[in-house]
Amino acid sequence: MIDNPTKTRSGEELNLTALQTYLNDTVPGFGLIDSVSQFPGGYSNLTYLLTTSNREYVLRRPPVGAKDIKGGHDMGREFRVLTMLQQAGYRKIPEPVVFCDDESIMGYPFYVMARVPGVILRAHTAPKLRIAPETMRRLSESLIDELVALHSLDIQQTGLIDLGKPDGYVQRQVSGWHKRYDAAQTDAIADMDTLSRYLNEQLPPEHPAPTLLHNDFKYDNVVVNPDDLTDIRAVLDWEMCTVGDPLMDLGTSLSYWAEAKDDAFRQTFNLTWLPGNLTRQEVARRYTDRSGRNVSNLLYYYVFGLFKNAVVLQQIYGRYKKGLTQDARFAALGQGVRVLARAGVQAVETETF
Repeated sequence: MIDNPTKTRSGEELNLTALQTYLNDTVPGFGLIDSVSQFPGGYSNLTYLLTTSNREYVLRRPPVGAKDIKGGHDMGREFRVLTMLQQAGYRKIPEPVVFCDDESIMGYPFYVMARVPGVILRAHTAPKLRIAPETMRRLSESLIDELVALHSLDIQQTGLIDLGKPDGYVQRQVSGWHKRYDAAQTDAIADMDTLSRYLNEQLPPEHPAPTLLHNDFKYDNVVVNPDDLTDIRAVLDWEMCTVGDPLMDLGTSLSYWAEAKDDAFRQTFNLTWLPGNLTRQEVARRYTDRSGRNVSNLLYYYVFGLFKNAVVLQQIYGRYKKGLTQDARFAALGQGVRVLARAGVQAVETETF
């Protein structure tokens, strides 16, 4: 179950000579890179393991063709978030090491952080895991409790408020993701148009106090203790972190939270369909119990999460259709957009998640 890296994919290799020279010049005592490998999971930023004689590091860089996506894959911002969280006293993060915005070095911005050893539970390994339902339930509870903990950070006192502009956040997100979809669209999908209208017409009033938002909070973005799978060691992938309505975060997490009754494509997103996991309704109740927040309008945020995830898939699929990436996994994502959009429309029609 350890999240082992594998051979670097063709076309996504690192310029090791340039990287070694840069790290020697900027990180005292970094040492000689003995090996480079690539983590196979994820569809977005590319992640590599750098091994030296005395430590393991992780390098993050944008995918090929990322420059076509305005505002996405911001390595500098992700590094800044890690640094601010470290300064705020939040310890469940990898230690940030260095950020490079000089594209003459590698051809793209990148950053390096320390590796947190442990297990990352990825959906494609689900059939092999055989995690006891009791353990799975406690882990799912721990995951929601960690989200509540993130939402409990004092964004004013820690300065995390500077990561975004909470006023008008929901409206900007709805508008922004609609524009991203328009820019990446390759096929006409009526359900996506339906969701866009719903999200604009049912925009909720802004009343919750803003909190820190992770915006991609799910099992495969946390590292857990291999000796105790209910113990979360670190939260990863802070690229989309900001501040705003906390229900936007919860809604996004729920949009990943496939259940056993959901279609096979949605189950590829997460381990949440395995026996023992909380249901989406139970997630909502636990979040309410732990946070004290009113989640009566959570359906809207869940639907937004499905729409946003569909747009992300469309962006990746669009790059694939343009030939900017040869990764065969991306070929099926066009159908995935349709599946998520249909799930969103069904949620609106049945008024339930």
